[in-house]
Amino acid sequence: MAREQATKAFLWLAVLAGGPLLGAKLFDLLVLAGAWSANPPQSLAMMPYGKAWPVDTGVFFIPFSAAMLVAGFGALAAGWKTPWRYRWLLCLPSVGILSLLILTVAAFWPMNAALFYHGAGSPKDSITDAQSIAMARLWVQLDWVRIAGAAAAFVAAISALTLPWPQEVAAKDPPVVHALLILALLGVTAFAIWFVSNV
Repeated sequence: MAREQATKAFLWLAVLAGGPLLGAKLFDLLVLAGAWSANPPQSLAMMPYGKAWPVDTGVFFIPFSAAMLVAGFGALAAGWKTPWRYRWLLCLPSVGILSLLILTVAAFWPMNAALFYHGAGSPKDSITDAQSIAMARLWVQLDWVRIAGAAAAFVAAISALTLPWPQEVAAKDPPVVHALLILALLGVTAFAIWFVSNV
């Protein structure tokens, strides 16, 4: 009963964080990125960074992403003993959000910096106008991947929350699986700490 309650509490957190996160991501892509990517390099001046923007979009996305990450892995850890027909729904939000955050750090952060510097005419600018056009197009395409991933994580959390709790307990995992789960949770914790400290 305690595992069920803990799993459902984390799933509720995933739903409550994932809904606004997905909605805001759609707004960010369709409205904000729609404006600054419309006609690079001139439109890059509308990127939501720098002195012209008093609030960085990361101020919203980082706490909600962190909450989704904690909720996803919390639900997975609490519901680990459920059968795979249910457990896979717990894997999707956790692994999905982690993958999207890694994509954000590896691909979006460098592109954000390069596009912002180019649009602002910064001495740190390292791309040409043609490269800025191609990069803005790639940014939008990859952002659709982020939205699809966030939608899948959100729907999986809702599905797991609304399905009946499985009464049967999965067969005991071998010690190596438990060790891998602990390593994965430690790795996620380390990544989350690094992520927050580098924003």
